[in-house]
Amino acid sequence: MRKYLSNALLLGAVAIAGFTSCNSSSSKNVSRATGWQINSKDGGFQYNTNFTEQETAPGLVFLEGGTFTRGRVQDDVMHDWNNSPTQMHVQSFYMDETEVTNKMYMEYLDYLKKVYPPENPAYTNIYYGALPDTLVWRNRLGYNEVMTNNYLRHPAYAEYPVVGVNWVQAVQYCEWRTDRVNEHILEREGYLDRNVKYQVTTGELDGTFSTETYLNSPSNVYGGQIDSLQGKVKRDSTNVFAKRSSGILMPAYRLPTETEWEYAAQAIVGSREYNNYRGRKKYPWDGQYTRSGKRKYRGDQLANFKQGKGDYGGIAGWSDDMADITAEVKSYPPNDWGLYDMAGNVAEWVADVYRPIVDDDANDFNYYRGNVYMKTAIDKEGKVDIVSQNDMRYDTLPNGRIIARDLPGEIAMVPVDENDTYLRTNFDSSDNRDYRDGDPSSTRYFKQFDIDEEEIDPSKRMYNAPTHEIRRDEEGNIIKQYDESNTRTTLINDEVRVFKGGSWKDRAYWLDPAQRRYLPQYMATDYIGFRCAMSRVGSKATEKKTPRH
Repeated sequence: MRKYLSNALLLGAVAIAGFTSCNSSSSKNVSRATGWQINSKDGGFQYNTNFTEQETAPGLVFLEGGTFTRGRVQDDVMHDWNNSPTQMHVQSFYMDETEVTNKMYMEYLDYLKKVYPPENPAYTNIYYGALPDTLVWRNRLGYNEVMTNNYLRHPAYAEYPVVGVNWVQAVQYCEWRTDRVNEHILEREGYLDRNVKYQVTTGELDGTFSTETYLNSPSNVYGGQIDSLQGKVKRDSTNVFAKRSSGILMPAYRLPTETEWEYAAQAIVGSREYNNYRGRKKYPWDGQYTRSGKRKYRGDQLANFKQGKGDYGGIAGWSDDMADITAEVKSYPPNDWGLYDMAGNVAEWVADVYRPIVDDDANDFNYYRGNVYMKTAIDKEGKVDIVSQNDMRYDTLPNGRIIARDLPGEIAMVPVDENDTYLRTNFDSSDNRDYRDGDPSSTRYFKQFDIDEEEIDPSKRMYNAPTHEIRRDEEGNIIKQYDESNTRTTLINDEVRVFKGGSWKDRAYWLDPAQRRYLPQYMATDYIGFRCAMSRVGSKATEKKTPRH
């Protein structure tokens, strides 16, 4: 009797275990809120329950976020005092392994030229507005015409960092790259037919792809032809279009914030010991010198920079840094994150508006100055406003260069208004570039209760940089008016952006990741390039933490 009872109990236990196993394996598709089936073929709530983590987009390296000391930890010989040491925390993010190269930027120009041919008067300024300024190589007392004529396009410089690109152009490149990567992913995952992206460049399709348009109004993508371009895998599915909840589309490529860039350049992860850092790093590599101390590479330069007056590379031969102007990317060892040329080669644009003071009292988490909050424009019919060829808008920069603000097929954006900011505590306006920057309340002309900020005489503002006017006459000709005022006291305003890192043209002092300089966002040089970054969504780390012992 006991034997039979034992066997019965054993069979019951196996049955319960089997039921539990089956139930646990399908529990991710059963709602813990309602008990309903998720992703049922009969309908209901559809969600990507198989999502694991964000994939690493093309060209990027993952950087796990953490706390670090932002700011200058070495002597401030310039006495700028514009980056005092302060503790900051950065969220995990991704950054380009190298600077954007000439070949990468040429791909962008090739796309614009094919999709928006400059022969079409409506598109002329799209292509020409994206062209780098090759004249930045010219010097009144130097012969550099070989770079002026060849640096951007010649294959010999294909893997060299692109220069002559202003901040606005760098931002627009990031936006273009976001759309091309997501377009490729949708094709790969079966939401679009194969080679749809090439049909755009060959002129077979009238219209192009925009990530935000696809997410907000997919029927307007590819000039309204997307229904005939859907991939075979998803054509008969309930998920006709991918959404944010699908988990396959990438966040936007963008310029890194200054804090992210400095965190990435310091690469203090290599100096970590448990929950402390061993010492302070002067450069992105260990040690106090610019030459390698490793036995195999002893004496080799670790970056491309100006070593002294009239010395841009050293004596030809063994001790040379193998570059006089810029160098091919990956010519020098990467830092502990696996990032190349975070010191030297070219300095790099970052996203921030420059201010002499970093306001760490207001925020010590993902610090960034430059937020301008926008929202999707809605037309009179209550639909998303899509930019067409006829209502494209262009910005004329202070130097006379014309830049397309939006491309056809993109969603028009407008600043947030009082309806979005009413009774909010975290922000109260669209433009926050000058938030807590000392202007105008720190000036002796400011009277808090008697005068509005906008009424202050521009010549008496703290950040009253020159304002060079651009206007057109009755015939449409551009008239440039240089600001000759003698009341200007600074070059800083809301259109001045930070650039970081030393370059081939800079002394070793500027290789310190904490150094910061600025330039108007419409200007370009022969020593400033850029690289893209991308935010991390989801978990902080790509791997689960395990006990060390």
